[in-house]
Amino acid sequence: MTYEEMDELGRKRGTSAWIKVFLGGLVVFFASLFILILTRNPNLFPTVVLVGNALMPITYMTFFYERSYLSRLLLPTIGFAFLYGGLLGVLAAALLEPFFIRRLDLGSVLWIGLIEEGAKILGVIVIARRLASHSEMDGLILGAAVGMGFAVLESMGYTFTAFLSSGGSLSATVAIMLVRGILSPFGHGTWTAILASVLFRESKGNRFRLNGNLILAFLGVALLHALWDALPPIVAFLFGSGLDVLVAQLIIGGIGFFILWRRWRTAKLQKIEELSKLAMVTPVRI
Repeated sequence: MTYEEMDELGRKRGTSAWIKVFLGGLVVFFASLFILILTRNPNLFPTVVLVGNALMPITYMTFFYERSYLSRLLLPTIGFAFLYGGLLGVLAAALLEPFFIRRLDLGSVLWIGLIEEGAKILGVIVIARRLASHSEMDGLILGAAVGMGFAVLESMGYTFTAFLSSGGSLSATVAIMLVRGILSPFGHGTWTAILASVLFRESKGNRFRLNGNLILAFLGVALLHALWDALPPIVAFLFGSGLDVLVAQLIIGGIGFFILWRRWRTAKLQKIEELSKLAMVTPVRI
């Protein structure tokens, strides 16, 4: 079987499940919200919050898993990274941020980026310490899972805070969920996928290495994270408030997506070369 045939087989294996996950989750979310409004049953509120905050991250990870036929990662490992890696990242960030951030300003957003990206990559390292394979593709998918797990938990925190600060306003809570849901694929999952792909690429055997390339990648994603937080008020100051958050974060997210796409292509090429050395497939240019 040539690589072209293998690639086509992988694509035909399923590339539309993420759409079904997204549409099904959307139906469940709005059905739960409608029944909550109709019945005023507070027991449904956690369901709405959970589905609303988890929908896009799970859709994002389904998209990646469908395209993981060049990775040795199994679904349980990815799920473990999503849940426990994300949880470890959130807890580590919550412990460290009070020591370095005294007030929120443009200077502190860089500290937030450094701490949260460091906390998430720590989650990746803990999950990956027993993996037999350390290919760049494995790192990319594992990083996306940890980042999106982090995003779900962080968004739930913001949703709960919005609910309390608004005096229990359902509309304010849903608005936060929708904005963070739309923007979630452009943030944590993408940044951690980029950094984890470099971490795995620079590993030697089954040992991770700290070198210049990894440090530059870490500083790069931390900078993207900082700009994600800092750019909206700058855009609002220059052009007025309104869609400042959405526009600014879509710009930064687009940059992150482009870098992630480059890393994906590199990881894919690495896997092709690895398989060609084993005389399993015929290498082609991509």
